[in-house]
Amino acid sequence: MVSKIKSLCAGIILGFVSFCTPVCASDFELSQVTEGIYVHHGQHLDIDEGYQGDICNLGVIIGKDGIAVIDSGGSKHTGEQLLQAIRKVSPLPIRYVINTHVHPDHTYGNAAFQTEHPHYVGHEKLANTMLLRKEQYEKLNTRLLGEEGQASTTITPDMAVKQDITLELGGRSLLLQARSVAHTHTDLTVLDKQTDTLFAGDLLFAQRTPVVEGDIKGLIAVLESINQQKYALIVPGHGLENKDQTVIIGNELRYLNTLLTDIRISIQKGISMEKTMDSAASGERDKWVLFDIANRRNVNVVYPQLEWE
Repeated sequence: MVSKIKSLCAGIILGFVSFCTPVCASDFELSQVTEGIYVHHGQHLDIDEGYQGDICNLGVIIGKDGIAVIDSGGSKHTGEQLLQAIRKVSPLPIRYVINTHVHPDHTYGNAAFQTEHPHYVGHEKLANTMLLRKEQYEKLNTRLLGEEGQASTTITPDMAVKQDITLELGGRSLLLQARSVAHTHTDLTVLDKQTDTLFAGDLLFAQRTPVVEGDIKGLIAVLESINQQKYALIVPGHGLENKDQTVIIGNELRYLNTLLTDIRISIQKGISMEKTMDSAASGERDKWVLFDIANRRNVNVVYPQLEWE
């Protein structure tokens, strides 16, 4: 497989982190976003429209004696591409594969790392949830990805995070925190203490419309809690990392609070969920990618929850 290394000048454009040294394994790219930390940015494709197993951000943190992977992609093939790209950067052993939550675009690359014999790490509820959804997700992967999907078996965590734990990579400490019900009920964040870089998983989206599966009020509360601490860099689950947390967190909070308010008003006025799908948070439409399809799904989740307030 042909690989090449391209260099890109350091700089910041529109507040987003753009300095990097791209490392390519075929057409799969890792970008160095700060010292010892690399991110692969997935494409903004919907799971029902053009999904290819590579739509979320994947992180790599390199210490003195080991590597941690944060989310592994949506298929074994994507995980293999990630592993090949890592090997262009470092020969160190992969100590941990950390899954930030249960969704298949973040977890089905786990199978590619079995030969590395890492610890698989996740929220205390992740393993059971992965097993409960195993048949559903594996059928979905096979339908969407064919042979690649069939090879993408469910690999559950062997290390569970109940509240928080610290992992060591040799001169580099990672703080993992289990979060309350928010994007899902299996959300986990990872903080690299050396650089104050936070991997937020799908608690945070940038550019791409945020997704709510768990509880919108819980998600708002978790984001507000995260925002009480200052970070040098935040890496969302989808979209570009940002040094300005007032922008990256503020944008999502604005959308979520608008959605919450609009759905409550619709319920008070007796407007149906179907009509609310077309009207709720409509002022946000031009601010996000994949807005129409993702926002309708969010209304479908949130509306029934708020009917019981």
